Amino acid sequence: MSFDLLFDPLFRVPFFTGLLLAGLLPLIGMYLRLRNEWLAALAFAQMASAGALLAMVLDWPMIVGGVLAALLAALSKGLMARAGANAYALMMLLAWGGGVLLVANHPLAEQAGHALFDGQLYFTGEGHLLAASIACVVVLPLLAWLSRPLLLGRFFPEFYRARGRDERPRLVLFDLLAALVVALATVSLGVMAAFALVFVPPLVAYRFGRGWRPGLVLAAVIGMGGYSGAFAVSLGFDQPFGPVCALLLIMLIAMSSVKSDRM
Repeated sequence: MSFDLLFDPLFRVPFFTGLLLAGLLPLIGMYLRLRNEWLAALAFAQMASAGALLAMVLDWPMIVGGVLAALLAALSKGLMARAGANAYALMMLLAWGGGVLLVANHPLAEQAGHALFDGQLYFTGEGHLLAASIACVVVLPLLAWLSRPLLLGRFFPEFYRARGRDERPRLVLFDLLAALVVALATVSLGVMAAFALVFVPPLVAYRFGRGWRPGLVLAAVIGMGGYSGAFAVSLGFDQPFGPVCALLLIMLIAMSSVKSDRM
């Protein structure tokens, strides 16, 4: 056990890469939960992991393969809208099957596969940090612009139809943004850590937030706080980041449930 590594310059880039994504993922998760589509985040993450492994086999940058696969999944989601949750399940099965076969049949894919599923954040580099920074600059203003249409579409579903307007372009744009962020998080944090940061902070924020905007802030704070704690614990105890992050966030849900029951 050694927490001296927390102050090692070697881990600054991985920490800030994850911190940016940990603030962005819960915001995406808030809107996915608003639309009852939170399972899409896991489908995007699984597709991104399979795409990253395929890119590595083809000698491409893993981050490029992950993003392209997730964006393709987002576009496919729009085409399979009637399938609902079945579409997410099919994408997860496809990604899982393809990923396992790649890991089983390519020697280099095995180590990369373990890193993606275990969440070895410490292998991220400056390219990941740059991509996460650009994602924040691009996604945050677009998400703010899409917020009102997404809320209207959820609480007043007949609004656009009554005005003769089509809401689908905005929904597709949001899906692409969600896929982009989840893909970047998957190749940086790992599949389940990315999903945990999409799923858990909004779950708590929906319970304790006093409005939509305060809920967004609360979700981002929970995500960044939970991530920072998981980073410190996993590094200090030499444990894989993904499971530590998921377990800490689950503990947060348990603690918030106890607090809610006592109020």
